Amino acid sequence: MRLVSFLRDDGSASWGITDGIVIHDTGAVPGAPADLAAALAGGDMARLRASGPGFALAGVRLLPPIPAPGKILCIGLNYLPHILETGRAKPEKPSIFTRYPESLVGHGSLLVRPAASTRFDYEGELAVVIGKPGRHIAPADAWEHIAGYACFNDGSIRDYQNHTTQFWPGKNFERSGAFGPWIVTPDEVGDIMAQTLTTRINGNVEQHTPISDLAIGIPELIAYASTVATLRPGDVIATGTPGGVGNHRKPQLFLEPGMTVEVEITGIGTLANGVIDEDP
Repeated sequence: MRLVSFLRDDGSASWGITDGIVIHDTGAVPGAPADLAAALAGGDMARLRASGPGFALAGVRLLPPIPAPGKILCIGLNYLPHILETGRAKPEKPSIFTRYPESLVGHGSLLVRPAASTRFDYEGELAVVIGKPGRHIAPADAWEHIAGYACFNDGSIRDYQNHTTQFWPGKNFERSGAFGPWIVTPDEVGDIMAQTLTTRINGNVEQHTPISDLAIGIPELIAYASTVATLRPGDVIATGTPGGVGNHRKPQLFLEPGMTVEVEITGIGTLANGVIDEDP
């Protein structure tokens, strides 16, 4: 299944299931959970499969699939080429920072280059969405806790990211990152490690890597994070970006108004966003 969150014509938020052409407004079904995170927590997605009124996907505004995750955990330095291009050592444990929901937009919405900086960079990533709660999850059990996968752009304001050793400032400017276009359930994706991630800027390939090149694997990320905090349905883990980010290219490549960023993962889809300047 492909699970989406969106705005109806009247501006109200809902969620549903799509085949990429038609959306079924599952949130309109009497007694349906209020949002997709609640639906994941209820574990009743099969009952609601393709239910609700249907209409064209192209006619709605997509939100991030989970509009307000309880946790957005982002993994830094998790592909060897990106580790090498930054000049840092390979971490022995996951390097984790957090994003806030306000920093993300959905597929088709515009990313905002902030007025404070012109060093606006892209980072194509695989996002893992939690479907089953757990604490102290063993790596062998981690796959059972995954609701599905999505594309993620961990948009980064590089000068603010590098003001100190803490990444938070550069990762949380409002509407600087993207998440979507939907969550694809594991049964539809198949082997996630056999998929490939590609990031294109204005149609040009800037990042391209197999997901199997992750330095710290998905089960280990889930196990580590769940040792610290209970993972709950709707929580998001962005698993890291490969080499090829704009900050480390020669010449450097930063996002400017009018550009388009596409993050494509085979088996999942393509997350596409244009870029505008912040309205002063």
